[in-house]
Amino acid sequence: MTASAPGQVAARPSWRAVEGGAFVFAAALTPLFAWLGPLGFAPLLGLVGLLCLPSLRIGLREAPLAVVLLAGVAWAAFSGVWSAHRPAEIEDSVALKLLLQLPLYWAAWAGARRAEPTMRQRALRVLAWGLAAYGALLLVEALTGAAIYRGLRDLLHDPIRPDLGRKNVAQGSFVLALLWPVAAAGGFRAGAPAWLAVPMAAGTALLAHNFLSDAPVLAVGLALFVGGVVWLWPRSAPKALALGAAALILLMPVIILACHLLGLGQHLPDSWEQRMGYWTYAMQRIAEHPFRGWGLDSSRAFSPHIVLHPHNGALQVWLELGAVGAVAAALAWAFAFRRLARDERSLMAAATAGSAAVYLFFGLVSFGAWQEWWLALAALVAVIAALGEGVETPHGVGIDLRRRSE
Repeated sequence: MTASAPGQVAARPSWRAVEGGAFVFAAALTPLFAWLGPLGFAPLLGLVGLLCLPSLRIGLREAPLAVVLLAGVAWAAFSGVWSAHRPAEIEDSVALKLLLQLPLYWAAWAGARRAEPTMRQRALRVLAWGLAAYGALLLVEALTGAAIYRGLRDLLHDPIRPDLGRKNVAQGSFVLALLWPVAAAGGFRAGAPAWLAVPMAAGTALLAHNFLSDAPVLAVGLALFVGGVVWLWPRSAPKALALGAAALILLMPVIILACHLLGLGQHLPDSWEQRMGYWTYAMQRIAEHPFRGWGLDSSRAFSPHIVLHPHNGALQVWLELGAVGAVAAALAWAFAFRRLARDERSLMAAATAGSAAVYLFFGLVSFGAWQEWWLALAALVAVIAALGEGVETPHGVGIDLRRRSE
């Protein structure tokens, strides 16, 4: 058992087994949720975090990230005082959800870093095989127009139009596009075959291409590129990514303004033209309250100019939390990428960087910053990475190239 810090009670071995079982359970459900209901990731990761609370701790190395995240969530909650949007019910409060998610998701990450070796390997193998099967399923769905998904809905007496069925299945391709690098690498380290990455990546790309969803197709290439760069330059590349991610968030208003002045938002496909409309309007509102923003979840108050959120996480943070929130978000991304720097080449660090880059990319073009299931997927990436970093490479799978950091 890992020794506890002074004054801290160590989790019992029996409870370690419970935590390990939680990771296996989450791994088994991940492909199912990706296919049938991504909204389920929020309660799933919340449950895992609840079971891992005995392992909750903050070491010196992760303290800067913890401080930034805590300060960011505190500022977001405080900004609700002047927010232009008020939740109708307490269960709709984004501030309350963030205040609960932060400790629970951190606990899940901490539990993954200290999981029992046997359960760790089992969870990674279950996840790798499950997502490979899900990737193969997406290949079939891509070629049949989501026939399996629609057939299942018919069996449940909940039929769905073909176009809506394709749209729902396409959302699952975002999940697999995010998870496949870190899941494939973790599974490989735990003894699963390397070829499982092929149906994951191929299923994502083909289904997204056939269902006219550009972002997941681009994400597969982005993950391979970023992962390859980090593999080649394990020390310098994560540091460069940290600076790049922070600059991207801080300079997003300038980037959007430059695109507008250069006329780059003209003659675009409908979806991108709509995004540019959201972003232009958001820029106008940001200029009115650049420091403190309009308050948490205030994007909802700007309909019809912005529907739900601006479909750009960096702009949403600027719009709602102002420069204070943008600095916190930039620092969080910088610390997250900086943690991946290694003295030697690390498969898990490279794969984690690929998944992190995909998460940042999707956040800038698709999802709202506070969507519960989307935040849960960020936690899931961190959990998988922690499980993979700590697993001992089985004999015959390959050499262990990671540098022990603790």
